[in-house]
Amino acid sequence: MTAQDLTDCHKKIKPYIHKTPVLTSRLLNQISGAELYFKCENFQRMGAFKMRGATHAILQLSDEQKSKGVVTHSSGNFAQALSLAAQSLGIKAYIVMPSNAPQVKKDAVAAYDGQITECPPTHKDREETAKKIQQEKGATFLHPYNDSQVILGQGTAALELLEDYPNIEYLFAPVGGGGLIAGTALAASFFSSNCTVIGGEPFEVDDAYRALQSGRLEINETTNTVADGLKMPLGDITFPIIKKHVSEIIRVDEKEIISAMQLIWERMKIVIEPSCAVPLAALLREKERFKRKKIGLILSGGNVDLGNLPF
Repeated sequence: MTAQDLTDCHKKIKPYIHKTPVLTSRLLNQISGAELYFKCENFQRMGAFKMRGATHAILQLSDEQKSKGVVTHSSGNFAQALSLAAQSLGIKAYIVMPSNAPQVKKDAVAAYDGQITECPPTHKDREETAKKIQQEKGATFLHPYNDSQVILGQGTAALELLEDYPNIEYLFAPVGGGGLIAGTALAASFFSSNCTVIGGEPFEVDDAYRALQSGRLEINETTNTVADGLKMPLGDITFPIIKKHVSEIIRVDEKEIISAMQLIWERMKIVIEPSCAVPLAALLREKERFKRKKIGLILSGGNVDLGNLPF
């Protein structure tokens, strides 16, 4: 993946995505002691950055592949993103969702014409069900994050932020499966000479932090975190990019995530989901180190179940 690949990707997806705003907050600057720039992907189409990667992955397919549709497995944001991207491009999307996925997310997928197949809530069942649909329908499988075309799409959020604010010194992003932070790190390495990328990750699902220490992919024994979008393990495509381009990962506890989420809701008056608060929680945990620095934070999404807020 090259700088040209990322530039081309951005050109291709522009007609199908929003260029999301960058917000600032005097109060959060005061609390952190730094100059913060929030890239608001919670205002993206379908409410999250994943619209970027899903759109780019579909646009890379041949006409024959498009005619047979696409399939993925996802409990939430990628399911919605792929459904909406496919609807926008006039192709079918087959979505495998675990039976315990929130009803609000199933409803959103259905509203975007995604054809849902439910399966038991294990990773093995998700993969097997997706494979079955792939064989039956001839649809192309698109992985929610461990796919180079998806990663390039996710990197366009940081690309836009760096175009608007080229002198950002640090860029924080949440870490789940690694698609967003891998794309963010590529954008920073291609289009900035002095921007350090830092990941935020819950202690409860800290496989990326441990993988950077051990040099190999790690697994999580539990996924007991309020940041439901960050429960997936790193992939074999996302990890090498993170290893090469992400300077460090700061872990945060559940209280810190909820407190950062509440801070953004109350002070910035915007709706974000728990996973989205992790970068701010990571920055505030180590704020002494980042005093008077210019810092970008990717706010990854705002698809939160309003009936089930953690505060």
